Amino acid sequence: MATATVLKRLESVLDRLCGAAAWLALPVSLLLFAQWPLRSLPGGKPQLANDSAQALFALYVALAVGHTLRRGAHLRAQGLADRLWPGARRRWAGLADAVSAVLLLPWSAGLLWLALPQIGQSLAQWERFPDTLNPGYWAIKLSVGLLLALLGLQSLLAALRGWRRP
Repeated sequence: MATATVLKRLESVLDRLCGAAAWLALPVSLLLFAQWPLRSLPGGKPQLANDSAQALFALYVALAVGHTLRRGAHLRAQGLADRLWPGARRRWAGLADAVSAVLLLPWSAGLLWLALPQIGQSLAQWERFPDTLNPGYWAIKLSVGLLLALLGLQSLLAALRGWRRP
């Protein structure tokens, strides 16, 4: 009983985090749109707007990929399979969760382990964009770590949820 409560709370936290991150699409769009007028202004900084948009977009994508995986909304060839074998998704859901745990969890954990030194170094140096030397490149590397952590966490949650199915 306690495990189910912990799983529900963790999923609720992830849902809220992803819901809040959906609002990042607005500043990304505004920053990308602002580049055009900034090019016309003397002293305008279109590169700063572009670099800021890239950093926010990396964070947005890291959270969006994890969210689509959690919701099963990512692009896949499931529509054809559903037409050919109706009901197969329910029958094979436990297998999909097990495959996720066996493949995705070690893959994401391994890549996160390999990326952590670079992410840590980037954060320690407050790494800048190489072309413009604008701050914020560290946010892109941090987003890679966030994406890998969320994918690993989601595969762990799917495995725990799958093992609890009747």
